[in-house]
Amino acid sequence: MTKKITSESLIAIYEKLGVPAKGRVAVKISTGEPGGHHFLDAKLIAPLVQKVHGTIVECNTAYGGARDTTEGNLQAAKDHGYCDIAKVDIMDSEGEMKIPVRDSKYLKYDIIGTHAANYDFVINLAHFKGHTMGGFGGVLKNQSIGFSSSNGKAYQHSTGKAETVAGFNALLMTTVEEGQGLECADWVAITHSHDIFHECMANCAAAVADYYGPENIIYIDVMNNLSVDCDCDPNPSAPEMGDIGIFASLDPVALDQACVDQVFNYASKAGDDSAALIERITSRHGIHTVEHAEAIGLGTRQYELVSID
Repeated sequence: MTKKITSESLIAIYEKLGVPAKGRVAVKISTGEPGGHHFLDAKLIAPLVQKVHGTIVECNTAYGGARDTTEGNLQAAKDHGYCDIAKVDIMDSEGEMKIPVRDSKYLKYDIIGTHAANYDFVINLAHFKGHTMGGFGGVLKNQSIGFSSSNGKAYQHSTGKAETVAGFNALLMTTVEEGQGLECADWVAITHSHDIFHECMANCAAAVADYYGPENIIYIDVMNNLSVDCDCDPNPSAPEMGDIGIFASLDPVALDQACVDQVFNYASKAGDDSAALIERITSRHGIHTVEHAEAIGLGTRQYELVSID
């Protein structure tokens, strides 16, 4: 880890991992919903992306918004400065494919964009922050929801009950008509359990890791602009706590656990308080994504924190 959040420190922590990117390199980020402003700064990540000759990759969203089409998604990426620093590829722009999952209790497979096959190596470069449904988003979410096609996102969020966005919307309308309402103003009404959703996310993160092979993915969490809301929110809450740093690992489970621990162990003070983000994580039982990822063998929650400062 490093407390410095600069382009130079991002490259330094990448190099410290000791696994150079090779071949056709995908850099998976969230390009951010228009209206939001906490997503990773294009100027911050540009030197690393260009050093590895990477392509920034993203997938279309499942909810109605500016990024639910390839055209809209590319426009958002352009507006947020990403097209100025590298090629941007919307991985499900030409279709989707199914890949195996380790745990078939809720999902029969993971559904990702076909362009995922165009890459040999992945830098999972996540902005760590809160999330309305997941509690928090780090590298596990960036690799599960983030790699999924629009239909794949619907499949995960519905915990296997709907395999298409249209099917999910129909399921959603039925739920609303039955008077069940929408908990957390999100899709959790369909799952009836945050824990099931967390397990599906962990399962799909593992599916992507298996698809590329563990030797071909590295993981980085940037802990800045720590809003309780995701970069997919067009009107995110302002961060109530300060920036923490950049964390990296070859183990996504250890990495997200370490970042959650940073939030819970944060030395809060007046005007710089982690309480809101802690509440968001605990109220959604967000740690269960990490717990299940460990349970299915994606990694370990045990880690040693090493500063490179």
